[in-house]
Amino acid sequence: MTRIIMSGCCGRMGRVITDIVAADLDTEIVAGIDIIEDERMTYPIYANPADIKEEADVIIDFSSPKVLGRLIDYAVSKKIPMVLCTTGYSEEEVKLINETSEKIAILRSGNMSLGINTIINLLKTATSVFCPAGFDVEIVEQHHHNKLDAPSGTALMLADAVNEAGGGDYEYIYDRSDRRAKRDAKELGISAVRAGSIPGTHEVIFAGQDEVIEIKHIAYSRNIFGNGAVSAAKFLAAKESGMYSMRDVIDQAIS
Repeated sequence: MTRIIMSGCCGRMGRVITDIVAADLDTEIVAGIDIIEDERMTYPIYANPADIKEEADVIIDFSSPKVLGRLIDYAVSKKIPMVLCTTGYSEEEVKLINETSEKIAILRSGNMSLGINTIINLLKTATSVFCPAGFDVEIVEQHHHNKLDAPSGTALMLADAVNEAGGGDYEYIYDRSDRRAKRDAKELGISAVRAGSIPGTHEVIFAGQDEVIEIKHIAYSRNIFGNGAVSAAKFLAAKESGMYSMRDVIDQAIS
């Protein structure tokens, strides 16, 4: 049985994961962390991680970068691995996460779905073929109007995969409104749409002379992210310190 602390338990994804775990005989949420309480939850909820009394094997965080410091302090003090699903971290926060991975196991991903993490591998192959042939690359992402950060963490994951496979010298362009110049070959455009209740759509466009290749992922339900987070929690529990990814989860599942 994998015992989970759910950070951001009263948010959209916290509720989704709570329902998934309730139907999973191999996992249990023993405590939640949130600034509000929800009487529908069957486990205790704490505003401050330091107040948690229950023992756990892993933390899943689907909350806000604002809680990162206190969450890391608690996780390190208790030697509990962390699955970080939150996006919008600053460079300083990413540095803190990387430093913390030397003390405890951390799995950080801007997107927890199996589909997106498989697409990342496809992008590396596509980039190695299309970009040397002069194809331009653009990424368009769409999310619900309540999402705070833009571009999405997933869009940046996809961009990083292209950039890595393309030699690491792409410039990310988020806005062309102040430019009146021809597109540079090493630009990688990233556009964000915020509207309605869109759970998440990501499209990578490889545009060459007279042909266009599109790789697209549509999330019709937040359950795909919740299932991925729970799988990651099972994988990470009892792991040694270090930085892990969803690729590690997928590799273990298919091995």
